[in-house]
Amino acid sequence: MNKPTFNTNRGGPAGWTIKLGDSPVIGTAIHSGSDVGPTCQSLLCISNSDRRREEDPFTEHFIADFPTQIIVHRSRFQVDLNRARAAAVYRSADQSWGLNVWREPPAEHIVDESVAFHDAFYGELKRVLSDLEKRYGKFVLVDVHSYNHRREGPTAAAAPQDVAPDINIGTFSMDRTRWAPVVDAFVETLRGHRFHGDPIDVRENVSFQGKGEQTRFVHANFPETGCAIAVEFKKIFMDEWSGEPDWAAIERLRAMLASTVPVLEAALRGMT
Repeated sequence: MNKPTFNTNRGGPAGWTIKLGDSPVIGTAIHSGSDVGPTCQSLLCISNSDRRREEDPFTEHFIADFPTQIIVHRSRFQVDLNRARAAAVYRSADQSWGLNVWREPPAEHIVDESVAFHDAFYGELKRVLSDLEKRYGKFVLVDVHSYNHRREGPTAAAAPQDVAPDINIGTFSMDRTRWAPVVDAFVETLRGHRFHGDPIDVRENVSFQGKGEQTRFVHANFPETGCAIAVEFKKIFMDEWSGEPDWAAIERLRAMLASTVPVLEAALRGMT
């Protein structure tokens, strides 16, 4: 029987939601959130549309069928959990795609609060993963994100397909040889699907390499037992400029990702 969903609160709305299930496979959507605390909101100069475009909306839906899920509600523009602790608050435009985030530099107490949130999240993540390790011996974390491919504007040409796969798999921080049975099974399962009538384009380390903090953290803390796969969905499931979702596409991609769960479980069982 699955354990109940619970929220961890860090003042105001829940900072994240965790659902615990009976499986060594966990899905995360740590950039799906758009919540910004009232103090930070008053200091931001970035527009809501620009901010939302660089977040990863709807990615929580892609992991809806995973037995264990972690969904973060806090916006990456307040604290980016996929960056190292020291870089978790964007202090300059070169850290945030050339966008000016703050009307004035955030006060140290605001930065300290964000860093504390970063610390609390990774403390909770380690607790959850340690429990999975204890129960199953090994686990797989599927770290789901999305990325823009029409950065030049809503009517400009999209990024060429050769540099922008539909699904980019990032494996930079893992021992790729050790986890080959898991990663290869994951990739081949996704490649067996079609999207809008064509084979889905799934490639490894093309537009992104999986260099984010969460995958690094998993492989640093669980080098023999934890496999973290960074997954970037190109925003073929929404209009990245208007923010309008394509729910049929979202459900199709959700089903694709859900199909990998039993495959990942079997791959883990097959490892010595």
